[in-house]
Amino acid sequence: MVSVNTSAESEIIGQLRPDSDVRRKKMAKKKVTAVIKLQCPAQKATPAPPVGPALGPHGVSAPQFVQQFNDKTKGYEAGLILPVIITVYSDKSFTFVLKTPPAAVLIKKALGIQTASGTPNKTKVGKLTDAQLTEIAKTKFEDLNANDMDAAKRIVAGTARSMGVEVEK
Repeated sequence: MVSVNTSAESEIIGQLRPDSDVRRKKMAKKKVTAVIKLQCPAQKATPAPPVGPALGPHGVSAPQFVQQFNDKTKGYEAGLILPVIITVYSDKSFTFVLKTPPAAVLIKKALGIQTASGTPNKTKVGKLTDAQLTEIAKTKFEDLNANDMDAAKRIVAGTARSMGVEVEK
């Protein structure tokens, strides 16, 4: 059986569900010209390198991005490195998405160390407890390719081992 909507039926459907109107106008989508990935310090981004040279060739105002980025990162600890993905459109406008800090940065912060080990198999620089590992995994969970918390903990533990950090079981 085939049903055909007459104009009267379309009007009734349109009144019941305004979003189902057949003649609805669609907004033109902006054309994406570039996707830029950067790592900037929270609340302390400046138009100086690396931000300015990354945005300049695409016609994006670096000071405008820096102002918006610093305003959006007010809730983070100042200086914490945050990855950001900037989408640049054909009309030189942009949007950006903040990601969670890299696992290595969170591990170094949790242990209070400045740098990781240059030789992780020989020289150990600290010991990560299970509670610290769980906290880092919870923070990173939305950006990790993990289905559950155990998988997220294993990913973070692998990062820690590659930095020369011992992980408690």
